Amino acid sequence: MELYTVEDYETMSREVCAIICQKMSTLSSPVLGLATGSTPVRLYEMLVEQYKAGAISFSNTHTFNLDEYIGLLANDPNSYRYFMDKHLFNYIDIPNHQVNIPNGKAKNLEDECMRYEESIQAHDGIDLQILGLGMNGHIGFNEPGTSFNSSTHIVELQSSTRKANARFFNTIDEVPTKAITMGISTIMKSKEIVLMVSGENKAIALQELLNKQVSEQFPASILHQHSNVKVIADKAALSSKIRS
Repeated sequence: MELYTVEDYETMSREVCAIICQKMSTLSSPVLGLATGSTPVRLYEMLVEQYKAGAISFSNTHTFNLDEYIGLLANDPNSYRYFMDKHLFNYIDIPNHQVNIPNGKAKNLEDECMRYEESIQAHDGIDLQILGLGMNGHIGFNEPGTSFNSSTHIVELQSSTRKANARFFNTIDEVPTKAITMGISTIMKSKEIVLMVSGENKAIALQELLNKQVSEQFPASILHQHSNVKVIADKAALSSKIRS
């Protein structure tokens, strides 16, 4: 795991954008793993800017999102499909059939998990996975206690996660209690991983990650066992770092 310290959120987003653009320029059919939430919003704006400037094309790119709420239609403003359309997909040249997000309204959710996992494998895995860091250490929606051997699965969202995401809903009661998420094993099969961490509210979680104690009670800690992980964090996120 390599730690890169940057000045602020803008710089972090720019650095990750450059990594993605470089990856897209070197692969004929890149497979990107994408995240939602507030952390990657500026990153997606920058990718749109790069596309509009003619610097990159998504026409041969396939994307797999980490997760989706169970019970929300794709056109629900709080679904992650809607989020991705709003912030990225509506403004680039990626064909719709090359966009992959779990179907939270599937009739058989277990079958949907299996289908999603098999689709990732059929594309020879993810070339570059973008992650954010949950305040309880979750990656994707893999909550503390999730097995490191987990593949795409259904998860019960912890109250802390639902509270953190309540800002996107009218009330916390509207926040779904379950989601489909890529499993930790699935994430770890990615060829390269970039973890984005920004803001003082993530400082304690980042400090815990950098302490290097690998435990299923802090899911992100498994990243220490991946051979190609970059952690790009701004100074605010590193404000609680304990130096060894």
